[in-house]
Amino acid sequence: MKNIVLFASGSGSNAENIAFFFKNRPGVEVSYILSNRSDAGVLQRAKKLNIKTKVFDKEMFFHSDEVLRFLMDLSPDLIVLAGFLWLVPQNIVEAFPDRIINIHPALLPKYGGKGMYGQHVHRAVIENGEKKPVITIHYVNDKYDDGDIIFQAHCPVKEGDTPETLAERVHRLEYEHYPRVIAQILEKRQSPA
Repeated sequence: MKNIVLFASGSGSNAENIAFFFKNRPGVEVSYILSNRSDAGVLQRAKKLNIKTKVFDKEMFFHSDEVLRFLMDLSPDLIVLAGFLWLVPQNIVEAFPDRIINIHPALLPKYGGKGMYGQHVHRAVIENGEKKPVITIHYVNDKYDDGDIIFQAHCPVKEGDTPETLAERVHRLEYEHYPRVIAQILEKRQSPA
């Protein structure tokens, strides 16, 4: 059984979409959703999907091995960031090389880095006159939005777009492609011994 662990900070629509995608697929399970916010909407979505959750704080994540030990016990085949806004600490990145992926709502590296998420990204794309914003799925390393790119897809920027209207189209791209790319990565990997 392939084991996916999701990290999310917000409402969790991407996490929910991934969980639905794998719900009836044999051999793959979303075993846990972890969040750095006890009030995150993703926790309610997880409850409805009967997926276990864990909430952690900055101390647990950045200044101890508590989250790392928890992940080691789960032994995930893939850790998937789905709207998770904190930089993953080096101890976790090193423990799971090429097994942590993230999705970014724009072209990387041009629209990446600390603070470049959500509406900030969409506003920058519109202000810079981009015609085809891109979603980027990439491996996670110890820098924001810096890991090797796995997949990109684009949609048009339309006349009169606002960050909100552009976000809707970008989210549709994310929902379409992120679960499929996760499945492809898992298919290429052997289960751990």
